[in-house]
Amino acid sequence: MDRKIIIGSRGSDLALWQANHVMRKVQKLGLTAELKIITTQGDAIQNLSFDKLEGKGFFTKEIEEALLKKEIDLAVHSHKDLPTTSPAGLTIAAVSEREDAAELIVIRKESVEAGQKFSFKKNAIVGTSSARRKSQLLAFRSDIIIEDLRGNVPTRIQKLRDKKYDAIMLAAAGIERLHIDLSEFKVVRLDPKEFIPSPAQGVLGLQIREDDFELYEYIRKLSSEKVEDNIGIERKVLNLFDGGCQLPLGVYCIKEENKFKVWASKADAWDAMPRRLYFESFTDTGFAEKIVAKLNSITGTSVLITRDLKENSFFQNVLQGNGYTVEGVSFIEIKPVAFGNIPATDWIFFASGNAVNHFFSQNPDIKPKTKYGVISKATEQELKRHGKNAAFVGYINDTKVVGKKFAKAVGEETVLFPQAKGGLHTIQQQFTDQSKLSDIIVYETVKKPNIVLPQAEVVVFTSPSNVDSYFEKGTLAPNQKVVAIGKSTEKALLEKGVAKCTLPASFDEAGLAEAVFGL
Repeated sequence: MDRKIIIGSRGSDLALWQANHVMRKVQKLGLTAELKIITTQGDAIQNLSFDKLEGKGFFTKEIEEALLKKEIDLAVHSHKDLPTTSPAGLTIAAVSEREDAAELIVIRKESVEAGQKFSFKKNAIVGTSSARRKSQLLAFRSDIIIEDLRGNVPTRIQKLRDKKYDAIMLAAAGIERLHIDLSEFKVVRLDPKEFIPSPAQGVLGLQIREDDFELYEYIRKLSSEKVEDNIGIERKVLNLFDGGCQLPLGVYCIKEENKFKVWASKADAWDAMPRRLYFESFTDTGFAEKIVAKLNSITGTSVLITRDLKENSFFQNVLQGNGYTVEGVSFIEIKPVAFGNIPATDWIFFASGNAVNHFFSQNPDIKPKTKYGVISKATEQELKRHGKNAAFVGYINDTKVVGKKFAKAVGEETVLFPQAKGGLHTIQQQFTDQSKLSDIIVYETVKKPNIVLPQAEVVVFTSPSNVDSYFEKGTLAPNQKVVAIGKSTEKALLEKGVAKCTLPASFDEAGLAEAVFGL
C-alpha cells in the first residue's frame, strides 16, 4: 500500500505512547505512517468528574468523527474508553495484547498503615473519578473519604505529591507503559480478581473505517485473538447494561484450560454497594447474558457465616448493602498453644489467619531472610498486620492445588508450618520430600457450648471444625443453601450428609460474597 496512514490519538503522554507503539508496529508491516493529535471532550473538561459529563465516549468521540471525515485513517484508543457500539461506518480492526489489567493504589509513605486493607491509613483521602473504583473502594474501606481526581497520569501523581490526597488509584497498564518511577511512594497492586477492573482495561483498540478494506488486511495482523475472546465477553456485559466508562461496572475475564472465568462487580451508583459474581463457562455463547441476568435478579435473604465479622467486613458490607441480613457467629473458640524455639527454616507457611496471629504473638526468633507463604489473600492481610510480606499467596480454593504450587515455589528449601492442633496437613502432603518440612502447634480449636443456632436461608461454613460444632447443635433444613470455604470444609459437610454445597473461587471475603450472590 503506497498511501501514508494518518494515526489519530489524544495528546496525553499515555495516549501518545500508545499511538507511537502502534505506529511502530504499522511501520513494521511496511506502511508509512504519521500521528495527528486530537483533543477530546474528556481532555478539554477537567473540572468535572466523569459522572457529571453527558453521554458516552468522552475520550473517543472527536477521534471517531475525524476518522469518519477521513482526516485520519487509524484511531488508537484505550479500549476501555470506547462505547461498546462503533458509530456507523467504523469498526475495530484489531485489539492489542493485554497489558496488566490490575489497578494500583499509590500511597504517600506518611499515609501508609500496613495493617489496613490496601495499606493506607484509616479515614484516608483517596483520589479517583471512576464510579467503578469508588463503589468497590467503599465496599472494602467504608472509613475513607473519596475525592475526585482528574488529569493525565503525571498530573495525578503530582497532585498526590502535593499532598492533596493520601492515596490515588491508577491503572497498572499506564504506569508500565510510561515507565514511571513511583519509588517515592508505597505502591499496592490489586489483584483484578479481587478489585475488578474496567472491561477491556489494559487493551488497545485499533479502529478504522469499515470500507477501508485494504488497510483492514494489514491492521488485522496486529490483533490478539485470545484477547478478543476475553474482552468480547467483558464488553458484551457492558453493552447489555448500556453503559459507558462512568458506569460502576467491573468485568474481568481470563481463559484457563479451555474455560472462560469471569469476575463481575456492578453497583447501582458510585456510592452504592456492588453486587459481585464469579462464573465459569466452556463457551462464550450466551455467557454475558447469563452474567447480566444473574446480576439483575439478585434479591437479599438471610445469611449466617460461621465466624465473627470484623470491622469493615467486605462480605457484610456488600451483602447488607444489597438487601441481605448477615450474622456472623463462630461455633469454636481459639486457644493459643505455647511453643519453644523454632527450627531454622527458609520458609514459614500459614494456612490461616489464626496461625499467623498465634505464631507472632509469642515473638519467635525468625531469621531476617525467611520467606513467608500464605494460603489466601485473607491470611496475607493478617501477615501484613504483623509487618511481614508474603512471597507466595494461594489464590485458589483447592488446598491441594495450592500445596502443589507452593511445593514448586519452595523447591529444595525448608519449610516450617505453624498450625492448629489436629490440622489436616493438606499442604504438607503435596511435598515429595517430607524431610524438608517441620510443624509446630500454635493454637487449638475448642467447640463453644450453649450456642443456639441462628436461623438463616444461607449458611457459610468457614472451617471443618465449625462444621463439626454446628452439627452437634442441630442440622440443616432441606431448603437451606450452603457455601463451604474450601475442599476440606466441603468434605466435612459431605460427612454430615450435606450432598450439595457451593465453593467460592477464592478463600477471601470477596470470594465468599460472590458465592452467596451466585446462589
